Amino acid sequence: MQSSNLLIEQRADPFIYKHDDGFYYFIASVPDYDHLELRRSKTIQGLTDAEAVAVWHKPDTGPLSELIWAPEIHFNQGAWYIYFAAAPTRETKDELFQHRMYAISTSGSNPLEAEWSEPTQIETGIDSFCLDATTFEHQNTLYYVWAQKDPAIPGNTNLYIAAMKDPLHIATPPVRLSIPEYEWEIRGFMVNEGPAVIVRYGRVWLSYSASATDENYCMGLLHADEGADLLNPSNWTKNPEPVMQSHNDKGVYGPGHNSFTVAEDGETDLLVYHARLSRVIEGDPLWNPNRHTFVKAITWRADGFPIFGEP
Repeated sequence: MQSSNLLIEQRADPFIYKHDDGFYYFIASVPDYDHLELRRSKTIQGLTDAEAVAVWHKPDTGPLSELIWAPEIHFNQGAWYIYFAAAPTRETKDELFQHRMYAISTSGSNPLEAEWSEPTQIETGIDSFCLDATTFEHQNTLYYVWAQKDPAIPGNTNLYIAAMKDPLHIATPPVRLSIPEYEWEIRGFMVNEGPAVIVRYGRVWLSYSASATDENYCMGLLHADEGADLLNPSNWTKNPEPVMQSHNDKGVYGPGHNSFTVAEDGETDLLVYHARLSRVIEGDPLWNPNRHTFVKAITWRADGFPIFGEP
């Protein structure tokens, strides 16, 4: 596979998971924001033309009737889960959408053919705009990481972590890991969102996205020692500079909302992310469908720090 590659057009917030059945599973936000769609392939490149199967459609009314955003598929504790965010309306309140976080599940062996449960809301104990949940297991604990508005402070979203009692319920109070504070995190909007986790070389690495979803969108990075208490924010270190951002010479803009997977060789770590191929956007960037899924290899420095490189 090439080191840089546009994989799927018009799929934002991409997530690729390689299961022990040998398949790569792909899910992302679709341009109409109205359903959850899965595809799978034995190869990364095969996802480009793989059949896209709609496994869940939003209802016409109710709390999940609008703006189905940022789904991820995980295999947690013996079952499949799709975590996503949904809103009751496209109207904003206090300049924010009204998303809450949900999950559907199935015990079927092939999630493209399985019958999925009704959605369950993932409660965080904070009743405010929230989205972009991911999960990861580390040292026998399942963790939930997400973005949420803190009504008590300025800004759109911060990053939070909690341990989980089971794949649908958190077991500990939310711990805030990061707020938008650097200049590159507050362009257009004060945003930390889209967390993704990879554990390598003795550390837990947590990437995230910052700023508005136009050319200003970029990626930041936190890390903690793998043996540290991940629920203690003082154990996390935040990189003061972005690790990936728009590249004028290459004509790639607003890279972000990534996930991690591994190449077919089982060794090469891959960065899955969306980006735009045009700086000029007509109207609100949120309604522009041209955020595309890219995949590229990442490398690691001798000291274990990841090199994301250029989009």
